[in-house]
Amino acid sequence: MVTAALVTFVTIVSAVQSRAPLALGDTGAPLIYVVLGDSTAAGVGAPYEEGIAVRTTEQLALTRQVTMHNFAVSGARMRDVLEKQLPQAEALKPDLVLLSVAANDVTHLTSIPSMRRRLREVVPRLRAANPAVRIVITGSPDMGSPPRIPWILRGMSSLRTRMVNKMFVSEAKSLDLVFARIAEKTGPAFRRDRTLFHPDRFHPNARGYAVWTAVLNEALAHALTRVS
Repeated sequence: MVTAALVTFVTIVSAVQSRAPLALGDTGAPLIYVVLGDSTAAGVGAPYEEGIAVRTTEQLALTRQVTMHNFAVSGARMRDVLEKQLPQAEALKPDLVLLSVAANDVTHLTSIPSMRRRLREVVPRLRAANPAVRIVITGSPDMGSPPRIPWILRGMSSLRTRMVNKMFVSEAKSLDLVFARIAEKTGPAFRRDRTLFHPDRFHPNARGYAVWTAVLNEALAHALTRVS
């Protein structure tokens, strides 16, 4: 079955990536920054300090006093963010949230209506904790690009990515979120340059995450400066 094949070829690591809060920056306003999501947010495939959580914190810290908390867990889906990671974020009343999740929902063929429903639960709860919170969502990276995905399934994986991200774009507009176009802006680079992948042939390596970080920094800056 296609579902079984997709799941078989995805690296699922269930261990929690436990990270201490990171405080950076000595000028500007204090900012509580929370990262939620899956292995990409946890930094699997590269040294943690070269992953998107730390690299985006470094950028934010150029103009703010940032305290970053990363609750991302390898293998997480939208359901896991809602049930396991969100309560930790709510307790902190974050000013800025990066939600980097959906790759595992794509490969596990999670229904798009259920993903939408969970996103619509996550956002109001974050805003109840802090009405001024700014939220950036990435949707799924291009899941047709990892070499570990069998070539016969890459077309379907790309199609699923586009379908899932179409939902995220729509929800970003209706919920007043910022959508970081990871798949659209970095997918072609990962298809051309296989050296952007970790040796597991699935996750980005440090160079690959650097490609992502450029897109995320732009989205996070936009989130902090936009007028709702």
